[in-house]
Amino acid sequence: MTTYSGTKEFEGAAFVRASFKGATLRFSDVSGMVMRGVDVDRLDVDSHDLFFGSLLVNGVDVVPFVDAELNRQFPGRELQKAQTPEGLREGWGAVQTAWQETVTSTPPDLVDAHVEDEWSLAQTLRHLVLATDAWLRGGILRLEQPFHEIGQPFTGAGEMGFDMSVFRVETPTYEEILEVRAERQLQVTDFLAAVSPEVLAEERADPWGGDDWRPSVGDCIRVILEEEWAHLRYVRRDLARLR
Repeated sequence: MTTYSGTKEFEGAAFVRASFKGATLRFSDVSGMVMRGVDVDRLDVDSHDLFFGSLLVNGVDVVPFVDAELNRQFPGRELQKAQTPEGLREGWGAVQTAWQETVTSTPPDLVDAHVEDEWSLAQTLRHLVLATDAWLRGGILRLEQPFHEIGQPFTGAGEMGFDMSVFRVETPTYEEILEVRAERQLQVTDFLAAVSPEVLAEERADPWGGDDWRPSVGDCIRVILEEEWAHLRYVRRDLARLR
């Protein structure tokens, strides 16, 4: 299989009577792509950013249908958009219950297994540690160095200028991952237990250093919830295949 990495040579290109059967696109930009008269049998699209735009299939925006179906499959997911302390607390409780079910039901021989280049359950839990560190400890609490050393950075973090020296090179044990993960979950629980509407409305800086967005405290919590639900879906999808 030929691999094209970091290329822009196909931007604006036209492909006529071409075959992409069995091709894989990862971490690629296909926004604005137009497909006409195409065979899409078994086309599998997975986009974390799907709900920030539109996806037209035969002239119909299917994003609202996908969102509604995921809410049906994952009860409580709709609360990731909650605006009140009560709604956010309930949403956090729902996603943590769902995660607990997945963690406790996964046999030991599958915690480090993964499908293709996707993260394993253990790696995903490490990434959620990082997400909590970034948005709660960094974004909301504004700690100077919010990250735990076992956090799992996102793909391309180093190329974006992220300080990778913060993180441990050696892979932690699953027991340590669960311990740190539980500590971070409790920190979110404790913060939400006492948060007020006034605090949720306070402005913060983007913890990733962007200048285009000044999130509120509530926005930071909602990002944490989005990360939790999205990665729960990924893990459950892959574990089902592994089983």
